[in-house]
Amino acid sequence: MNTPAHAKHNNSPHYASTGVHTSSYYAASANPRNTSAPLTNDIQADICVVGAGFTGLSTALHLLEAGHKVVVLEGAQVGWGASGRNGGQIVNGFNAGIDTIEKRFGAQTAAFLGKQLQTGANIIRRFINDHNIQCDLKPNNVYVAFNAKQMQALQDKQTLWQKHGMDDHRMLDAQALQQHVNSDCYVGGMIDTSGGHMHPLNLALGEAAAIEKLGGLIYEHTRVLNIEKLGDEPVVITENGSVTCNKLVLCGNAYLGNAVPALSPRVMPVSTQVMATEPLSDDIANNILPSDACIEDVRYILDYYRLSADKRLLFGGGTVYGGKDAADVEAKLRPNMEKVFPQLKGVKIDYAWNGNFALSFNRVPQMGQLGPNAFHAMGYSGHGVTGSHLFGAVLAEAIGGDTERFAQYSSIPWRPFPGGQRFRAPYSTIGSWWYGLKDRVGL
Repeated sequence: MNTPAHAKHNNSPHYASTGVHTSSYYAASANPRNTSAPLTNDIQADICVVGAGFTGLSTALHLLEAGHKVVVLEGAQVGWGASGRNGGQIVNGFNAGIDTIEKRFGAQTAAFLGKQLQTGANIIRRFINDHNIQCDLKPNNVYVAFNAKQMQALQDKQTLWQKHGMDDHRMLDAQALQQHVNSDCYVGGMIDTSGGHMHPLNLALGEAAAIEKLGGLIYEHTRVLNIEKLGDEPVVITENGSVTCNKLVLCGNAYLGNAVPALSPRVMPVSTQVMATEPLSDDIANNILPSDACIEDVRYILDYYRLSADKRLLFGGGTVYGGKDAADVEAKLRPNMEKVFPQLKGVKIDYAWNGNFALSFNRVPQMGQLGPNAFHAMGYSGHGVTGSHLFGAVLAEAIGGDTERFAQYSSIPWRPFPGGQRFRAPYSTIGSWWYGLKDRVGL
């Protein structure tokens, strides 16, 4: 194998180590896929997408459906990052509420984003239907509240979303909530019937299969080292090859690292954790989550959980700023799980894993251009399942010549984290302690 003369070797450790999926429940139950070969030569492409997570997959699939030719580069395996190890919940909206967005960026921006709240979920369902993706899709997500103040916040959220055209939410008092989650922790909640949950890695693998079926090329285990000529014809330099393209889309999110230095200050990697119990009996599974909806609480540092297709409880939570993995995921999550469901005390945990998402300082995803033909999207701040699918559609539109939505999203200003890249994690950790204290005392 001949390495291109202009390729720049990088001796730094690979962000994905061997590039094989983490030892999660999702990887253990993934649908079969033959891993694509890595790129080993210099090629030309019309459109090159960097990153085979949900943003890159959505972008590529939308482009191919519109008749474009696309090459996708992935440093590890399809869905290796957050897209293949998240909570699997289809939750509408953004991390920052529409009311907060209006205060920061004005009524026009809030009205525009309000119209997009359910678009990502609709794209996911269309992909699943159109491309026959087997990923255990289930309906409904429920927000749960620990106190009256949080219930009022949910009521306000319902009212606000109705103002923006969403009428899929119903308030639940403590008795009505018992139809969805059998726990004494909560005083009530709100159900979103347009939400849902699924097996995220199988969704990503299904989208990759659809891309290849439509003629797209995916090169896995192809780490991007740097980008040259961010002008008319960007050149993507990989470990053993290169792609010269007419249009470039950067979708590496929390894993772009030093390949694109201009984007590094825009987001901070944040680690979150998930664990999966052993399969539960029908009686226990139906007792704890009678309607099989997915659940998340409304605290700043929240818990989220749901049942898998084989009736394991998938329970997630925790936050580590800077992307450092928790040393013992089970020890971190089990106390919260057993507080919510004392009936699961001592249940066996079969899988436990970490994963990073990309946090932007203003909690709104970032979209823009680094040159006339180089686009990027990142920073979903924990709401990437739906947001990434939406942004993939918007990026594809822009590349196809319809820049209306892209112009709106890219005009939203971004702010660097206080303290810069060196001190952003300690700064954010201090903030999380404060909000965690407010969670604990019910403020």
